[in-house]
Amino acid sequence: MAITAAMVKELRDMTGAGMMDAKKALTETGGEMEAAVDWLRTKGLAKAAKKSGRTAAEGLVAVRVEGDRGVAVEVNSETDFVGKNAEFQEMVGAIAGVALNAADIEALKAADLNGKSVADTITDKVATIGENMTLRRMASVEGDTVVAYVHNAVADGMGKIGVLVALKGGDVDFGKKVAMHIAATNPAALDEASLDPAIVEKERQIQIDIARESGKPDNIIENMIKGRMKKFMAEVTLLGQSFVINPDQTVAAAAAEAGAEITGFVRIEVGEGIEKAEEDFAAEVAKTAAGA
Repeated sequence: MAITAAMVKELRDMTGAGMMDAKKALTETGGEMEAAVDWLRTKGLAKAAKKSGRTAAEGLVAVRVEGDRGVAVEVNSETDFVGKNAEFQEMVGAIAGVALNAADIEALKAADLNGKSVADTITDKVATIGENMTLRRMASVEGDTVVAYVHNAVADGMGKIGVLVALKGGDVDFGKKVAMHIAATNPAALDEASLDPAIVEKERQIQIDIARESGKPDNIIENMIKGRMKKFMAEVTLLGQSFVINPDQTVAAAAAEAGAEITGFVRIEVGEGIEKAEEDFAAEVAKTAAGA
């Protein structure tokens, strides 16, 4: 496929690679963006390979805890102005309350909220506020102790990042610290056993290719890969990460010291993974002024 300037710019923004390196990566991988990122990493040309977590839609995440269950819901809007709207916030909070008794997002959409389904309530609010809205995600955890945390809350229990932590043992104070850690570090999984095998295998193949580029003997390469995969696991799993409250400890060690077992967590960030076309602001103003 043809490699466009826009594709090269997108890859450069994602990886920090040079223009010619980005173009070559896309050419080598037939224009596949994720494969191009991996190609750049293999060649040691990507300064940063993180693509996920780019907020590309607005709205709010709301969290609620009742007894041994906690839920988080994400409701998206087109603009940040709506996220600050009291009427929108009231609706999102009410949806989170209903979610405490819903099994999944489809059940939540069909659930009753003041005499209407949640889905119909959102539709009505679209007509009232005049902006598209969607109930995008719902997630829950259960445990002996469930703690909720919202980063940069704009109202009670809602903001841009919502976290739930389930504990066995320990206390709410420790749970809150873990939730704050999760908000900051965005771990991919609780531990190595719960990490998606596809993610592990993909990283292993990347590290194999990087090691082979070094030209070192196979026995050295094998040890390099083992060491790098161990580091990778420590970076992406919650229990293996250095605890932000005390970087000299892993989260697992901090939990043991607190007499707690972390049994699960949820982290939802508004707009995570949604692509949103960006328009030049000056062009947008000019178009509006011209009546376009």
